[in-house]
Amino acid sequence: MLYQFYQFQDDLIAPMRAMARTMRLDGWAGWGAWNPAVPHTDAWLEMIARFRLTHHSPGFNIPSVMVGNREVAVREEVTLDLPFGELRHFAKDIDTPQPPVLVVAPLSGHFATLLRGTVEVLLRDHDVYITDWKNARDVPLSAGEFGVEDYVAYLIRFLEEIGPGGNLLAVCQPCVQALIAVAVMSKDKNPATPRTMTLMAGPIDVRESPTTVNELAFDKPYEWFEKNVIAEVPSRYAGAGRKVYPGFVQLTAFMAMNMDRHRDQHNKLYRHLARGEMAEAMKIKDFYDEYFAVLDLTAEFYLETIDRIFQRAELAKGEFTYRGDLVDPGEIRQTALLTVEGGRDDICSLGQTAAAHDLCRSLRPHLKRHHLQANVGHYGVFNGRRWEREIYPVVRNMILAME
Repeated sequence: MLYQFYQFQDDLIAPMRAMARTMRLDGWAGWGAWNPAVPHTDAWLEMIARFRLTHHSPGFNIPSVMVGNREVAVREEVTLDLPFGELRHFAKDIDTPQPPVLVVAPLSGHFATLLRGTVEVLLRDHDVYITDWKNARDVPLSAGEFGVEDYVAYLIRFLEEIGPGGNLLAVCQPCVQALIAVAVMSKDKNPATPRTMTLMAGPIDVRESPTTVNELAFDKPYEWFEKNVIAEVPSRYAGAGRKVYPGFVQLTAFMAMNMDRHRDQHNKLYRHLARGEMAEAMKIKDFYDEYFAVLDLTAEFYLETIDRIFQRAELAKGEFTYRGDLVDPGEIRQTALLTVEGGRDDICSLGQTAAAHDLCRSLRPHLKRHHLQANVGHYGVFNGRRWEREIYPVVRNMILAME
C-alpha cells in the first residue's frame, strides 16, 4: 500500500497547490510599496504551489555550447530506444570530429538530467551520448524485468551502437556496471570496447571506509528491503502492477541525510522571493526542480544492487557473474582507467572507487590514473565549478592521450 498511500496524499494536496497558484499576486512589487505583507504573502503562496514531486524528466535544455571560440547549436537525438532506457545523443554540426563519450547516468531515483552540468562541460570537446533511463512506473509489465545484469547488457548495446573508438564516463552508482561491461567486452574482444573508462565517485568496493549509505544497506537483511520499500505501481500508470522501488522513497532517504541543509535552502528561497531577488531565487528553484523530479527503479534492479553490490560486494571479491560467467576485470588490457574521488564525499568515500585499480591488474601503469579532488563532496565531483575547472581537464587529457 506504500505507493497507493503516497498517491492518495499527493491527490489530497493537489487542490491546495492549485489554489495557491491561482491566488499568486503577479506584479506584487507595485503593491508592496503600500502593504509590506504582500510580497511575503506571495512568497508563501509560491512555496505552497511548489510543494510537490514530479515524475517526468525536466529535459536537458542545452540549446548551444561553446566549441573553441564559437557558439554551436546542440540538438538531442534518440539514437537507440529500448524498453527501459534510451541512448540519447547531443549532436553538433561541426567540421572536426570529436571523440565520442558515453556518459553513464545513475539509476538511483533521479533522471539523467541530474548530469546536465556534466554533459554541458563535456560537449565543448567531445561527441556526447548519455544513458537516459526511463521511469519504471511507465514501462508496461510486458517489457519484462530489468536487473543489474540487464543494465550491463544495455551499456554494451549502447557502446556497440556508438561504435569503435568510444569512451566511457560513469558517475556514482553505475561505476560497478561500467567496469563489468568493459571487462566483458574486453574478454570477448568486442570492437566497441571503449578506449578509456572514467569512474567517478562510484562504489566499486563498499568495504573501504563505509559511509552512512553503506551502513544503511548493511544494517538490514535483504528480506527487510524486499518487504518494506518495494511497492506496486498503481493502476493509473502504464506500468501498473510492476514491482518498483519508488523514487519518492529514495528522495526521502537522500533528504534525511542533509535535512538541515535543505531546510536552510528553502528558508533562503522564501527570503529571496519576499525581497524580489528573483535571480538568486531562480538558482535555488532550478536545483530543486531537478532534485524533486524522481523516477522509480524496478524492484529487481534495486534489490540486486543492495544484495550484489553493497551487501556481498561481489565484483570486489571476484565473485560477480554475468550471464553465468565469472567477470574478471583483469581481462581489461587496452582501456585506460581514470578514477575520481571527492575528499568530502559522504556517499562514496575515499578508496571505494580507487579500488578499481587493483581489480584491473593487467593494465600497465601508464594506463592508470587516480584523481582526488580534496575540496568537494559527492555532487561536486561531476557538477559545478570544481568539476569544470579542475576535474574535467584531467578527464579531457586522459581521453586525448588515447586518441
